[in-house]
Amino acid sequence: MANVIPFKAVRPTRDKIHLVASRAFYTYKKSVLEAKLESNPYSFIHIINPEFGEAEKSEPNSVERFTKVKATYDRFRSEGTFLQDESPRYYIYRQTGEMGTFTGLIAGASVQDYMDGRIKIHENTLSEREQTFKLYLDVCGFNAEPVLLTYPDHSGIREVLFKHAESRSEYEFTTTDLIKHELWLLPESENDKVLGFFEEVPAIYIADGHHRSASSALHGWEKMQKGQKGAHEHFLAFFIPESSLQIHPFHRMVTDLNGLSEHDFIMKLEQIGDLSSCEQAHLPNAKRSFGVYLNKRWYALTLKTQDELEDPVENLDAAQLSAHILDPILGIKDAKTSKRIDFMGGLEPIEKLEKLVDSGKFAVAFTLFSVSTTELKAVADAGLAMPPKSTWIEPKLRSGLTIYELS
Repeated sequence: MANVIPFKAVRPTRDKIHLVASRAFYTYKKSVLEAKLESNPYSFIHIINPEFGEAEKSEPNSVERFTKVKATYDRFRSEGTFLQDESPRYYIYRQTGEMGTFTGLIAGASVQDYMDGRIKIHENTLSEREQTFKLYLDVCGFNAEPVLLTYPDHSGIREVLFKHAESRSEYEFTTTDLIKHELWLLPESENDKVLGFFEEVPAIYIADGHHRSASSALHGWEKMQKGQKGAHEHFLAFFIPESSLQIHPFHRMVTDLNGLSEHDFIMKLEQIGDLSSCEQAHLPNAKRSFGVYLNKRWYALTLKTQDELEDPVENLDAAQLSAHILDPILGIKDAKTSKRIDFMGGLEPIEKLEKLVDSGKFAVAFTLFSVSTTELKAVADAGLAMPPKSTWIEPKLRSGLTIYELS
C-alpha cells in the first residue's frame, strides 16, 4: 500500500522550459558546462552553480554554498522564470529518444513508506553523502530532480496515463541529446483515483537515486519526529512501471593479470568455462556469459556452473564474475575498494572499452549481461545490496522540470 500524492509543482513557464531544464551538472564536460552558463541565463545549472564567474568561491557542500543556491533559486522565482500550480496535481511525463519511450507519473513519494520499507532499496548508501545531501535540503528546501522509482504494472494507472497523454501536452521540447520531453498536468478530478490505485501497489522499488532518497527521508523524518507536518513528509519522484524500465550492465576493466602471462590467464579461464574466440566484440545475451577483451582479441566465456543460487546477490553475474575470476584468478578481493578495477556503463560505445585496453591502461576487460528487473526486485525484497556498479538504468531525468518545495 503505497502513499503517492499529488503536489503543487514549481515549474518553468512554458516559454522557458527548454532553457531551464538541464541534465545533472556533473554529466556535462567542463567546456560544455561553461558554455551553457555563459550563453543561457535561464539554465537550472545557474542555481546549482551560483558562483559561476566569481573570483572567490565558497567551500563545496558548505552552508555558505547552499545558501547561495537557495538565493539564486529565490531570484528565479521572483523574476517569473518559475510559476507554481495553485492546486495539487499529478504530472504525466514522457521521454522519447534512441532508448525508446518512457511514460510515467511525477508525484510525491512517502518518507514513511521509505522508513517502513515499502519503498525498497538495492544499493548501500554512504552516510557522508547522505548527510551532505540532507544539509543541502535543510538549507535549500527543494527537490529539483526526481528519484526514479518503479512499481509492478497496474492496469488502472496505465489507463489514466495513456488516456490523458493523448491530449495536448503542457510542455513539448527536444534537447540537444535528441530526446523529446513532454509533460501533462493531470486534471484534479483524477487525483483520488490515482491515489487509490497506488494504495493497491504492494511495494515500490528505487531504480535510481538511492542517496537522494535517503537524504530526503532523513530530512523529512527528522521533522516528523518533532511532530511537524507538511511537504517534507514526501519527496519528488518519477514513477515508472516495471515493464518500461530499462536496465543495462556496467562492464569491468582490470589493470593487470595479477602476474599471470596471457597464456596462463587463458588457461585458467578454460578451466572454469567454455571459452571461444570471437571475430568481433562480444556482448553477452544470457546469464553466466561474459565477453573477454585481451590483447586486441575478443573471447566469449560461458561459466560451467549454471545453477541458480538461493542468495539473490550471489546469483548476479557481477557476483559470479568476482567469485570465479576477479577474486581467485586476478586477486581482486573487493571490487568496491580495489584500485586495479574500473567500470564502464553498458551504453558507452564498445570501442571506448577497446581503446582503454589497447592503450595499456588496462590489461583485460569483461562485458556483462544485464540484470533483470526480477533480479533487482529479488535483491531488494531480501533486504540486500547489489555489488557496486551492477546497473545502468534508463531513463535519466532532467533537473528543474518540476520542483517540489519541502516547506
